[in-house]
Amino acid sequence: MANIWKKPFTLEIANRTGEDTATSHLGIEIVEVGDDYIRGRVPVDERTKQPFGLLHGGVSVVLAESLGSLGAFYAAPEGWGAVGLDINANHLKSARSGWVTGTARPVHIGKTTQVWAIEMVNEDGELTCISRLTMAMLAPRK
Repeated sequence: MANIWKKPFTLEIANRTGEDTATSHLGIEIVEVGDDYIRGRVPVDERTKQPFGLLHGGVSVVLAESLGSLGAFYAAPEGWGAVGLDINANHLKSARSGWVTGTARPVHIGKTTQVWAIEMVNEDGELTCISRLTMAMLAPRK
C-alpha cells in the first residue's frame, strides 16, 4: 500500500503527541511508523495489570484506541480531526509480563469515517487481543 499519511508523521511526532496523556502514564510507546501502519507497545507492569496479575483488558483497549486514533488523525487532510466512535476488543490470550505490541492498519479511510484493525501480540508473537476501531472524522471549522 502507498503512504497514507496526509500530515507530517514520524516516530518522534507520534511519541511527542502522547506526552502527558493517558498513554504516557501507562508507559505506551510508539515504536514504528510505516507507510500504512503504526506500531506501539505497552509494558505489562504495576501500572497496567489487573488485580489477578494479568494485563488489564482496558489497557489493551487504550493501546488499540491510541494507535488507531493517531493513525486516523495523520491519515486525514490538514485541518481535519478524528474522534473515536466505536471500539471492540476480543481478548484471546493473557499476558503477565514483558510487553504487548499492537499494530494498527486501516481497513477503510473515508471522508466521514475511518475503520482501523489493531492486532496485539505478546513477546512470543502470540495474538493476545484483536480490536476494531471506528473513527468519526471532523471537518475543519469555518
